[in-house]
Amino acid sequence: MISSIQTVEMHTGGEPLRIITDGVPVPEGRTLLEKRAYLRDHADHYRRFLMFEPRGHKDMYGALLVPPDHPEADLAVIFMHNEGYSTMCGHAIMALGRYALDYGLIVKEAEETAVNIQCPCGLVRAYVATENGVTGAVRFESVPSFAYKLGQFVETADYGPVELDIGYGGAFYAILNAATLGLEVRTARTRDLVAAASQISAAVKAQVPITHPEEKDLGYLYGTILTDGGIGKEDTPSANICVFADEQVDRSPTGSGVTARMALARARQEIGPDETCQFESVTGAIFTGKIESETKVDPYKAVTVEVGGHAHYSGTAEFTFEDGDPLGGGFLLR
Repeated sequence: MISSIQTVEMHTGGEPLRIITDGVPVPEGRTLLEKRAYLRDHADHYRRFLMFEPRGHKDMYGALLVPPDHPEADLAVIFMHNEGYSTMCGHAIMALGRYALDYGLIVKEAEETAVNIQCPCGLVRAYVATENGVTGAVRFESVPSFAYKLGQFVETADYGPVELDIGYGGAFYAILNAATLGLEVRTARTRDLVAAASQISAAVKAQVPITHPEEKDLGYLYGTILTDGGIGKEDTPSANICVFADEQVDRSPTGSGVTARMALARARQEIGPDETCQFESVTGAIFTGKIESETKVDPYKAVTVEVGGHAHYSGTAEFTFEDGDPLGGGFLLR
């Protein structure tokens, strides 16, 4: 029975993050992936309570902090959304970096503070800038990321054969130029972009087996990113829209998506290790991306990517359940 849950509300580029601060018990399990699985299999009512209406909406996103099991981590996080529990979330990392400092989880340094966050996909190192005691911009170094498929074709009902790439940036994304579907990211209606991206995701899931070489739980397509065809060099941001989970629309440029896009661009030799690219979301928010290091995730050549942006506070909340409320456990209309 849920009595009361407290949260801190934030957003990054318009993409919400509901940080659970009290009212949800720590899930059982030794490792973070075990805790995530327990929450999914035995306590999913908390996610529905907070993500769904009447307290949330189709595009709500949340984070539950739990004790880390990684020796270098300051904290660990379970991400949640309209469909379930994701493996990585860059916009949440940016928000959690600020939150960790502002709420005393980490001692704030004078100019920049490191916050090591264990995610289901691995350890992510965030760096939070401070000016005159106030936290600001956040950058993080991604987990090793790679091009999974280049020039992959899938058959679709409305668009025929479609060519796309699949990149891993803590989660797997199908990535393609929206123009190949007859759409333009900056001018098309959001619902049209969502419908197209959803059809692409369904086609990839049905036709392309996806596995992660190191962890079975990471091996699935999280969503589709439609782009303007650019790569964001020379102060010309590349626009994109990410549609993930159950047709959920990311208001931010998508941190893990930026990472996947940078890994793909590096695999195609379109960017060098010292070049900074910019990525723009449907709200006009900007994330930066830069290749931080080159490595390997057998059998793939991989990179780590530094992603930067800004998160902001939007409030605090206490959510309750009234006895006898037939809709109090959560519902979605679309």
